[in-house]
Amino acid sequence: MGPATAFELIEFFLGPLPESRQGRDPVHEVAGAEQAGLRVDDLRTARCRMVFHDIGAVVWTLRTCVWWVPDFDIERYAEPLRRLDAQLRRGEPFVAHSTRHLMVARRPAVAG
Repeated sequence: MGPATAFELIEFFLGPLPESRQGRDPVHEVAGAEQAGLRVDDLRTARCRMVFHDIGAVVWTLRTCVWWVPDFDIERYAEPLRRLDAQLRRGEPFVAHSTRHLMVARRPAVAG
């Protein structure tokens, strides 16, 4: 996982979360790996579109990724779900982004 995955969707339900958007930053994770004594040989990142066309897909996703909106419940979030459903029914998809990064690191060979 990368930084701010699906935050457009998460913040739609929870409101702005600027501090949480900082997590899983690949630059910080590379620094952490190097501090742990690893040599980072490669770092690749990707930002992929997540497009929701119906409210069922949104509900399924939030029930599957329970850490995104930890208190998600249809009754608790009925009003934002209705607003989002109306948007989707107008043919306006909801777009979020999934970020990923892959780090290739290894322990340096010990001379000796």
